[in-house]
Amino acid sequence: MQSICVYCGSSTQVDSLFFDTAAELGKIFAENEIKLIYGGGSVGLMGTIADSTLAAGGKATGIIPRFMYEENWCHTNLSELVIVETMHERKQKMVQMADALVALPGGCGTMEELFEAITWKQLGLITKPIVIVNVDDYYTPLLKMLTSAADKNFMREKHLQMWQVVTSPDEVLPAIANAPEWDSNYRKFAAI
Repeated sequence: MQSICVYCGSSTQVDSLFFDTAAELGKIFAENEIKLIYGGGSVGLMGTIADSTLAAGGKATGIIPRFMYEENWCHTNLSELVIVETMHERKQKMVQMADALVALPGGCGTMEELFEAITWKQLGLITKPIVIVNVDDYYTPLLKMLTSAADKNFMREKHLQMWQVVTSPDEVLPAIANAPEWDSNYRKFAAI
C-alpha cells in the first residue's frame, strides 16, 4: 500500500470530532509511509488531513480542477498539486493514483465521489478496496439505504461486500488489508 485516496468534506463548520478524525488519519498515513491522494482543498477536513499528513512527515498529492485552482481553493503547501480540466478528470485521476479509497464524512461531493467509486467497482472497472469511515454514525443512513437497495433487488447481496465500514481512523489500514478481493470479472453479475 503506497497511496490512498481520501474523499472528505471542505466545510469549516462541522463538529471538531470530524476534524480530529481527519487529523488522526493523516498522521497514520505519514507514520506508515502512505501518500495521501485527495481533492487538493485547503479547508475543512480536506485541509486538515493534508496538513496532518505533511506535519507528520508524510506526502500529500492534491488533484484539483482548474476552476477551483483559479478561485484559490487549493492547498499551497502540498508535496504535489495536479491541476486538471474537469471534475470528471479529477475523480478519475484520484482513483488511478491510489491503491485504495477511503471516505471520511463530507457533503454531496464526497458522497458523489464515493458512489462513483462503488459503481465503478460494481462494474469491474476498479477492484481497489473501499473503506467508509462511519464516525459518529455519519454514514449510517446511507448504509441503510444501500442495504435496502440489496433487499429490494436493485443490487445483489454480494455487492454489499464492495466496501468495508469502520468507525475510527486506526481501523482504516487493517480494513484495507483485510478487504475481500474483488475481481473485475464480477461485472458479469453487475446486472440483476
